[in-house]
Amino acid sequence: MGDVVADTETMDIYDFWDACRRDQPVVKLPGTVLDAWLVTRHDDVERVLRDPKRFSSRINADTMGPVMGIVILAMDGEEHRRYRNLVAHAFRPSALAQWEHSLIAPTIDRLIDGIAPLGRADLVAEITSKFPVQVIAGVLGVPSEDHAEFHAWADAMNLGPEDYTVSTAASRAMRDYLTPIVEDRKTRPTGDLISDIVTAEVDGQRLDDEHIYGFLRLLLPAGAETTYREMGNCLFALLSHPETLLRVRADLGLLDTVIEETLRWETSVTMVNRETTCPVRIAGTELPAGVSVVCATGSANRDGSRFARPDEWDLDRPARQHLAFGTGRHQCLGMHLARLELRVGLGALLTRLPGLRLDDGAGTPGVEGHAFRSPPCLPVVFDTPAA
Repeated sequence: MGDVVADTETMDIYDFWDACRRDQPVVKLPGTVLDAWLVTRHDDVERVLRDPKRFSSRINADTMGPVMGIVILAMDGEEHRRYRNLVAHAFRPSALAQWEHSLIAPTIDRLIDGIAPLGRADLVAEITSKFPVQVIAGVLGVPSEDHAEFHAWADAMNLGPEDYTVSTAASRAMRDYLTPIVEDRKTRPTGDLISDIVTAEVDGQRLDDEHIYGFLRLLLPAGAETTYREMGNCLFALLSHPETLLRVRADLGLLDTVIEETLRWETSVTMVNRETTCPVRIAGTELPAGVSVVCATGSANRDGSRFARPDEWDLDRPARQHLAFGTGRHQCLGMHLARLELRVGLGALLTRLPGLRLDDGAGTPGVEGHAFRSPPCLPVVFDTPAA
């Protein structure tokens, strides 16, 4: 198994995870600053994420804190519940209904307007990298026309400990940008999510600035980056299966199935970090207290013991819960918004771009990455209104 771990830089990540699940489902990660162990089987990953007493989220304060500041992803227990509830109401399905027609649909239509007459486009550059970040900007209440800056900051912040010089500089730039908006909302709330956050109270006290900017540094990048990557994964899956694409175009009711199967098959964020609070045993491996446990949700979603033919993208697969949004108390707060954006965005593209297909003359795209996965480009052609 040591040879498999040594090859992780060059090996396909799914081949690596497959070897781990088969031979050593809990393996020490080489080359990491922390004492870190990778967990790759579905049942083990689910068990860790559902056990906050033995597997704390506190470690995220060490890895994300220098960039994000105070974030709920690093909180446990009652503290986590109190702070999560401050924004949870804004992301409930019933609350999101207002955004579908007032924000989400107009945003994707405006972006499609820009490419529809051209007959060709790179869907990553022109659609997926712009759509979710403009939506989350609208939800928060910041100018959507500054989406390029948000996208660049989010990309840089996601580097985290890989390059703290870059990620912390982006974090400072985002805070500098947000400061006048936050200060204005403190005295003149407008009903957007920033207003909700700056006027919220915990234990009778309003949030201090560190908690406010921690929320915003988390919500803006998370709401933009993960969904844009997953939208690219969905489009890649559809475009790579032309017969299924025709089937979905004829029945947009299948989009929910497209989204859930793609979330399982190619989740945009493949790993979640926890820390042992006591000595534990996982899949026969003894771990001491205080070590990092990296849960490979991307591997868990391709575990053959749970999903038949796991490497295939198959809309007729019997429905089973995946772990793309995690599970337990820290399950992704924005998962309902992400699903809504994906459904509306994909539906608009399939409806408004007839004959949508990969551009055979532009090379073969693919999904890339380890911790974050998505296609770097999606060159396509389609029929124009004139044609």
